[in-house]
Amino acid sequence: MGRKATLINALVADPAGEIFELPGYAAAGMAGEVRVPLLFEETVPMPHGSELMMLPERVPVLYNRKTRAEEAVAENPFEPGEPIFPVAVFNSPGYVATQVCAYQEREGAKTLPLFSYGAVGWARGRFRSAAVRVDFEPRQDLRKMPEEGVAAGIVRMRAKMSENRLRAHLETCALTYGCPAAKNFFLGRYEAPLPTSRRCNARCLGCLSLQQQSGIPCSQDRIDFTPTADEIAQVALAHIGRVNRAVVSFGQGCEGDPLLAASVVEPAVRRIRAATGKGTINMNTNAGRPDLLERIIDAGLDSIRVSMNSVRKPHYTAYFRPAGYRFEDVVDSIELALSRGVFVSVNLLNMAGVSDARKEADALERFVAAHRIGMIQWRNLNYDPMRYWSTMASAAPLGEPVGMHTLLDRIRRARPDMRFGYFNPPKEKYRLIG
Repeated sequence: MGRKATLINALVADPAGEIFELPGYAAAGMAGEVRVPLLFEETVPMPHGSELMMLPERVPVLYNRKTRAEEAVAENPFEPGEPIFPVAVFNSPGYVATQVCAYQEREGAKTLPLFSYGAVGWARGRFRSAAVRVDFEPRQDLRKMPEEGVAAGIVRMRAKMSENRLRAHLETCALTYGCPAAKNFFLGRYEAPLPTSRRCNARCLGCLSLQQQSGIPCSQDRIDFTPTADEIAQVALAHIGRVNRAVVSFGQGCEGDPLLAASVVEPAVRRIRAATGKGTINMNTNAGRPDLLERIIDAGLDSIRVSMNSVRKPHYTAYFRPAGYRFEDVVDSIELALSRGVFVSVNLLNMAGVSDARKEADALERFVAAHRIGMIQWRNLNYDPMRYWSTMASAAPLGEPVGMHTLLDRIRRARPDMRFGYFNPPKEKYRLIG
């Protein structure tokens, strides 16, 4: 630690969830087995819309300012016998967590819910996150999503397409789950979701809409019907018709993989393109079926975002647990899309301790050099950190972490023409990327 480095204060929570500073201790973060104190210079003011969380059944690991060493602090030293708990931050979209909240599990600790658990502390009157911003677009800034505007948009769309089941589904997404993408559809801005598929051919550890015998609650219910091509096209065209540089996207957190609904997605894309050349038609997918992807590209698909947690087969397979496809099929889909002029992003589900492990960093650098994708969308992986690290370490060696800042710098140097971000760009920006 350099002379000018400034520690930030540790945050903990009492059994009631009250968050407070703990004098004598600095905040700490971890990446796999590596734990470090958080520095003011390597943190940012906690982004607006972020959420603080208490981690149950866990002990905070803090940095003792006096001993200059990490320390697991199970009880409040100022209230003997009172247990304390770690505090983590779920950062707003557009921010990459560079450290995970440092903690130890108590005996019998259950798997954490599906969130990312960034490291956080307190300094100069503000919460500070161990994070770096990669996308400055306010697409999911909650301050720009007034509830009265969403409600008014729902009324308008009900009148416009009263019998459309997909429109009704998006109402639930917006009102019950607070989905920013669904809200944007009703507000008439940016990107509209087109959830379609009830099935998936991956069994992701951190699937948001389907968990079986995992003990982890789902974040949201999966769509329980397949919209018709006409219903899909009607929603998409309503959005494209009133939004400048509109994006419409298949593949949402409330569905499986849209490639497995190609029987309705393909004709829906054709209907959209028969009606207008405007708007960007995007698909978020695990890309395990290049044969189905080719059909949808032929219909008029503009871009794909391919979800990957790793570009190394053992780690990809351990997280996605493919059923009926292989890692090689994902790579083939990427190359197919690139060869057909489709814009390709990789949705990189990242977590410090794995993504920035030396072998992972080396592999990603080689991957982006070999495959000329246009963008990496850096998404913090929503999964229990310790269980994820354990699963990945069992799949293949990782090596010591180089640090998320170093990883980002390395990939920028390897591909200065490739964009970093979080959101699917409209096709009008493709020429500015790459």
